[in-house]
Amino acid sequence: MTERAPASRAWLDRIGRALARPIDAAWLAAFRFTYGVTLAIGLVRFARNDWVELFLVQPRFHFKYWGFEWVEALPGAWMQPFVYGLAALAIAVAVGAFYRIASWAFVLGFSYLELIDVTTYLNHYYLAVWLALLLALSPAHRTASFDAWRRRRRSVPPAAAIPAGVPAFWLYTLRFQVAVVYVFAAVAKAQSDWLLHAQPLGIWLGARSGLEWVGPVFQWPWAAHVMSWLGFGFDLTIALWLSFARTRRWAFVALIGFHVLTGALFPIGMFPVIMVTSALVFFSPSWPRWWLARFARVRDAVPRFEAHAFQTSPRRGALLCATLALYGALHLALPLRHFAYPGSVLWHEQGMRWSWRVMVREKNGSVTFAVRDADSGAQWSVSPRRYLTAVQEREMSGQPDLILQLAHHIRDDFRARGHARVEVRAQAWVSLNARPMRLLIDPAIDLAAVEDGVLPARWITSPPTEPPRRLRPLSG
Repeated sequence: MTERAPASRAWLDRIGRALARPIDAAWLAAFRFTYGVTLAIGLVRFARNDWVELFLVQPRFHFKYWGFEWVEALPGAWMQPFVYGLAALAIAVAVGAFYRIASWAFVLGFSYLELIDVTTYLNHYYLAVWLALLLALSPAHRTASFDAWRRRRRSVPPAAAIPAGVPAFWLYTLRFQVAVVYVFAAVAKAQSDWLLHAQPLGIWLGARSGLEWVGPVFQWPWAAHVMSWLGFGFDLTIALWLSFARTRRWAFVALIGFHVLTGALFPIGMFPVIMVTSALVFFSPSWPRWWLARFARVRDAVPRFEAHAFQTSPRRGALLCATLALYGALHLALPLRHFAYPGSVLWHEQGMRWSWRVMVREKNGSVTFAVRDADSGAQWSVSPRRYLTAVQEREMSGQPDLILQLAHHIRDDFRARGHARVEVRAQAWVSLNARPMRLLIDPAIDLAAVEDGVLPARWITSPPTEPPRRLRPLSG
């Protein structure tokens, strides 16, 4: 035992030194810039398309994340300026101006924006929050930034521009974060709906069969199956191909083509741009200097990076290893937590969010609530449109926890009207990936008495067992 302990500590020390090894910070500066510009464009686009009004201001009721029920939207007149303010912070992050303040303000502000209403959840917004957090923690402003230029100007005498370095673990962490998205997107597709029945891709391609050039291809019976398997293979292996220098350039070209195609075919917003720019972290740490020197057409126009060892110690190395291990464990546990629940995650949705299940389910539903006054016996049929916008209703209809939230809101509304003991039941008919409609919620359960939580939801019905129906593509 006494010999093994020093050996394990030496092994941990070697890992710590490797993680703290200095590398060129040029890649991190480039990532900071592309991320900031991309998010700024996305936020301006969000505001200019009146989506602030549609998703955040118009709704009279907002669906809450479990544990974040206290998050409330700002008054309507403040939401639009708030979004533009976030775009300004994203630009400050991009250029590295007042970086620590700007980056942390952006993390908090963007996270708040995403927590206002569950129906606005998208995987790339979730990814953007994690990338923003990593950038805020990192020394991304160490080089090629307004803050670095200001420090040089203030030094006496003025300091020369010295290529800065960062510990290597920042590169590994960001590569891991990007790879997690692709790998778990593939894991989510490793099921019969996607691989055997080409659903829900068949639904979406069939709806686009009228497009010029590519539309006729989508009408071929095998088109959806081929694209389903290609999408699965791409997600499963692209991070691996990007990791090797010999295949990296071709993999990046394939990645651009894949995301351009998916962005053109499907309404997935800024997701393709975020993934393409994020994939740049797989290139050599000095790639921006190489491109700048090539663009300038002057030999050695951009100074080379010279490594300067960072001060480290066995204790700090062990702490770094433990921190990164916890970060990695969190990002493995969140996508896999659905295994703690019986049944299909596509049906009951417990473990669906924060798991990179990108484009693997299409749900269409219709929900009506039956309200009963337990004292008088009076009954009412309540439509969700009484409380929700059309967008919220569409998102709610296939997600059991949101149906439960609205049932509680209806209960509270009727109690405020003088009905002390109210029962609320749901008739929620849902189709999953082109299957026939069936009840999602047990109609005998009084949802007013059910509390949401992390335990398996017994009030959700068993998932459908029949395979999806094959739909004929729309012509024209």
